[in-house]
Amino acid sequence: MADGALAALALHSEGLADDCERAALLTARQAPRTCAAAVIDRSRLQRQGAMALRRTGNGFVVNAAKPKGLDRPWSPAMAGDTDTEAILRPTSNFPRDATPAETDLQADD
Repeated sequence: MADGALAALALHSEGLADDCERAALLTARQAPRTCAAAVIDRSRLQRQGAMALRRTGNGFVVNAAKPKGLDRPWSPAMAGDTDTEAILRPTSNFPRDATPAETDLQADD
């Protein structure tokens, strides 16, 4: 991102802990609740559909194609799903430099 924050797409579980620690925004099938990054996972996509994200000082503002509580014939609202969620988990302490640590480099890097 413009301020040096990282966005990560977790395709394999091996790198998930690293992504949670370093990224400001993470997309994954399922992320741990202790993940420090703002998370877009499978359940969130099922609830809200496509999303537009806008970076704020401490997180992201979400404009969802299907805000919470919206009931459509082809996609009914979930029980108890009445609040409109506007901001993902705040992000903080994200690195500004994407250069890998010396210990992460392989011999042929």
